Amino acid sequence: MKVLYLETIALVERLHRQCLEVVKAELERLGIRDLNSVQAMILFNIGDAELTVGELTQRGYYQGSNVSYNVKKMVEHGYLIQERSQHDRRSFHVRVSEKGLEVCQAINKLFDRHVSELTSGTASPDALREANQELSKLQHFWTLPQHYGGRMTSAA
Repeated sequence: MKVLYLETIALVERLHRQCLEVVKAELERLGIRDLNSVQAMILFNIGDAELTVGELTQRGYYQGSNVSYNVKKMVEHGYLIQERSQHDRRSFHVRVSEKGLEVCQAINKLFDRHVSELTSGTASPDALREANQELSKLQHFWTLPQHYGGRMTSAA
């Protein structure tokens, strides 16, 4: 079981890195040089929403300091619009600019092409659904407090 568990961890890590490489290749194909793959995925995940930097971090996709850095860079390059909250002057809201929406649309088209290719024989919707269910169970397992800081406590 331990070997399978470690293989799963390694596979998830490799899949994440490979996905970012695919996004990076698409950005290069489109001639976008002032945006990295992580930033493109942040834009894609924001979509047409308006969020605070804290909400991006809380969604669990990105590390806190990386989010702030990446948001700053995307604002500087015109992909995001950042405005101070009217209700809480300490926080900022971000939304995707027109330039950023073009990237979102490009990434969306990339993923549409992938889905089309996957459904032609690589993976079925049922297989992806089952994989998602199992990975969600693993994610839930890792979020339990007893899995942080070493030894697990047993229930009495």
